[in-house]
Amino acid sequence: MSTEFDIAIIGGGNAGLTLAAQLAAQDNPPTTVVIEPQTVEQRDCSWSLWAEDHQSEQLTHSTKGRWHRWQLIDDTSRVIHNSKQYSYLSLSSADYLLGRGAQLRDPVSLIEDSVTALHRQQQQTIIETEKGRYSAKTVYDSRPPKIAEDGLRQHFLGWHIHSKEPIKDPHVATLMDFRVDQSQGLHFIYALPFSDHHLLIESTLISASLQPQDWYRNAIEDWLRVNNIEVEEIISEEMGVIPMDTLITDASSSTTSSEQPLIANIGAASGAVRRSSGYAFQHIQQQISQLASGIAEGNMAVPTPISSRLTAMDRIFNGVLLNRPDLAVSLYMRMAKALTGDQFARFMLGQASLSDWLRVIAAMPKMPFLKQTAELIAKQVAEKLSRA
Repeated sequence: MSTEFDIAIIGGGNAGLTLAAQLAAQDNPPTTVVIEPQTVEQRDCSWSLWAEDHQSEQLTHSTKGRWHRWQLIDDTSRVIHNSKQYSYLSLSSADYLLGRGAQLRDPVSLIEDSVTALHRQQQQTIIETEKGRYSAKTVYDSRPPKIAEDGLRQHFLGWHIHSKEPIKDPHVATLMDFRVDQSQGLHFIYALPFSDHHLLIESTLISASLQPQDWYRNAIEDWLRVNNIEVEEIISEEMGVIPMDTLITDASSSTTSSEQPLIANIGAASGAVRRSSGYAFQHIQQQISQLASGIAEGNMAVPTPISSRLTAMDRIFNGVLLNRPDLAVSLYMRMAKALTGDQFARFMLGQASLSDWLRVIAAMPKMPFLKQTAELIAKQVAEKLSRA
């Protein structure tokens, strides 16, 4: 196997393997290697998204569950959304990645190895791994991003269970059930019924600090008890941390003087995660499709996954979450009540219309958002003055 490539992709997740598969499908693919230390089975977890019918059909082979109805619940109310235009999907990451891996062909390949260091030279980057050394003209790094210690993040622990008795309302996905302990941050239970006996329950916390694993497990057990669901078997457990704040970018990730990136982040590490919700699948897919098209035309630059305007709006929203935790639950419930199912899905996809935005803004308490906007503007002005 050659050790010199046009493109090296570090990480074989959604961004990395999707890019490799799209490059392999081109008429004249660049020589490309994906470097990933683990098998897809070792990394299997649940990915969720809203999708229209055409994308739902494309993802059928990796879909674990599909719902046209979803709900949000707090202590006093329940909002149930219905949509004919959008489905809420839960995917098996292993099935998705296996499908993408099967699409690779020469000169695009996948190797099981771990990158230990990158050394930039004038015309290429030397990639040190546990098993050897490679070189590439362009490196796309899709490894998980670093988050500041005090940065906001969405962290969760979930169980796939088999219940003793049939589950109530197996056709409704519970996106947020806030009837849980709110003392450590914005906390909710996320529950997806894959059948009348198979359920995924996640205890999810939005805060700057992670809790011990038993904290999440206890929350799941309490929720199951309150909802009269007896567990026959815990099939598997999964956990994760999703960045919802500014990421720490490695100094080596930059562009060359010719504006073509020599080493560049893609996927979540490039900011392809909605800061207000943690959803990333669709933004990564859009970014990678644009990048692959650009590479075919000789443009190696990584597209911005989420607009600066949407990122700014999410920063304001998250600022209110941090500064006014007493409002956190009501903010999500107000948003859900202000929108129809189709509007809610568009909003979460980052495709909200002006009318959708106006509905959400009208439903929000004004003073906390105005105060947070003023603070954000002041901070940006101070940063510009410090660089002047």
